[in-house]
Amino acid sequence: MLDVHRLRVFRSVVASGSVAAAATNLGYTPSAVSQHVSALQRETGLQLLARHGRGVRPTAAGKALAVQADGLLARLGEVETFVADLRSGRSGSLSVAYFASVGAAWLPSVVSALTAAFPGVRLDLELTEEISTDPSRRADLQLTVAQPDFVPAAGTTAHHLRDDPYVAVLPESHPLADRGEIELVELVGERWIDNDFARGWCRRNLLEACRAAGFAPAFAVEAHDYPTAVAFVAAGIGITVLPALGAVRPTPGTVAVPVQRPVPVRSIYALVQDAVAETPPVRTALAALRAVAGEPVRTSA
Repeated sequence: MLDVHRLRVFRSVVASGSVAAAATNLGYTPSAVSQHVSALQRETGLQLLARHGRGVRPTAAGKALAVQADGLLARLGEVETFVADLRSGRSGSLSVAYFASVGAAWLPSVVSALTAAFPGVRLDLELTEEISTDPSRRADLQLTVAQPDFVPAAGTTAHHLRDDPYVAVLPESHPLADRGEIELVELVGERWIDNDFARGWCRRNLLEACRAAGFAPAFAVEAHDYPTAVAFVAAGIGITVLPALGAVRPTPGTVAVPVQRPVPVRSIYALVQDAVAETPPVRTALAALRAVAGEPVRTSA
């Protein structure tokens, strides 16, 4: 295998027209340059340079090798630049998995920060509530909800971002709409709108809180997501209870009121793969997430 450094020295000699000039350009001694060229000629088994006046010029074989070396060194320079970009976060990709309500509330700010700081980074976004059991298929950064004592998988670090308490979304005309808070048991006789068709952890968390309050909600209508459920509330079909972040975009005709006794809460985490934890894009994404997670949740107009 040819020594790339010797190719660089040889190419400098060809471009400079003499060993002495190449030595000056490279910051080497003429003896060191001659040794590199001699070693390259031994490696190739070719006579690459011939004396010409006070300098040297490439032989036919030397000219052909110089052309090939140009392409190789140019490509190598591109690779070196690419590696430097990867270290600094200026290129490459970042995969981010997220769940629906945090995507609508937080991701625009996070993606804006990332594209501004690293325009060369490709963002691969995936909407999912599942954490892959296959480490090779996990996102670099995943936003997820879990219990406060959540323990991440090996090779992953969990960063707690916010505890998200639940609210009851009511029509503005509802008798409880002007309350500062509502006890869960006060909603026993209401027409409940289900908002989690997937029967995920957030729904199970709510049902457990209702059981602790001594009842099971009577779901009259089933919606597949938070926005649809809130739209049903606005239409006067019933009420729904969901995490505050799910009601972050107020819908005209509705009011979101915190619930208590008990207070159902979901904890929001950013799961970061340890292998990419110190890369600039991940650090920027975490900083942006912490900033937006620290903003107050506004659930009414």
